[in-house]
Amino acid sequence: MSESHNGEIKSKSITESAGTSDTGLGCCGWFLVILSYCFVAITFPVSVWMCLKIVKEYERAIIFRLGRILRGGAKGPGLFFVLPCTDNFVKVDIRTISFDIPPQEILTKDSVTVNVDGVMYYQVKNATLSVANITDADSATQLLAQTTLRNVLGTKSLAQILSDREEISHSMQSTLDAATDDWGIKVERLEIKDVKLPVELQRAMAAEAEAAREARAKVIAAEGEMNASRALKEAAIVISESPAALQLRYLQTLNTIAAENNSTIVFPLPIDMMQGLMGSRK
Repeated sequence: MSESHNGEIKSKSITESAGTSDTGLGCCGWFLVILSYCFVAITFPVSVWMCLKIVKEYERAIIFRLGRILRGGAKGPGLFFVLPCTDNFVKVDIRTISFDIPPQEILTKDSVTVNVDGVMYYQVKNATLSVANITDADSATQLLAQTTLRNVLGTKSLAQILSDREEISHSMQSTLDAATDDWGIKVERLEIKDVKLPVELQRAMAAEAEAAREARAKVIAAEGEMNASRALKEAAIVISESPAALQLRYLQTLNTIAAENNSTIVFPLPIDMMQGLMGSRK
């Protein structure tokens, strides 16, 4: 408990000291600084080429004078001045960096082993903190992204990983952003690219999906048969109530047969006329 508390205090002290003035150098330190200024003045204008440095638009320079960060923090873009012998500087790239998270073998909550990879975009927002608070900010952020991906997906089931990618990505991005804040890094986006399942599981899921589709097709076919039966029942009731409708349906059927096949059709006498003749004979 005390070690973690001391670590937090140390981190805070580094954060607060970053970008502060160059005071506190001591007598010996100030003597070396004054001596450097004298050397620059004596060797002018040759010393100008040693003192003037240039950083590009997407870079920032952190100047250390006798091991202390100079007042004002990061310098640039453009020209800046350094003293020979007492000053050294570190360049920091502040452009957005894309990092492909390599495939991670993850055991999900429902005991399924999957390989998941992703992509992360991050940017250095505070160059001073990225140099003063951590040895290698890029490497640390990338390793933390891999660890976070395994930890977060390990608490999810396979169905959640496949269906809730956006929510999981947002959760991982928030976690990483909070963890890298003391390093001066802003995690802008993190996305899951691909989820690779074992071959046996792919076959089982394909069989399950096919069975579900077949069951759905049978249900739809049964509903169609039921609707057709109801329609036929209603049509039979209508035709039974009107004998003329039966004759019209008969003629319509003959017309359909004649259109499809070249055949000779013999029209019988109407049923009501035959019934009349049969009645008169009796």
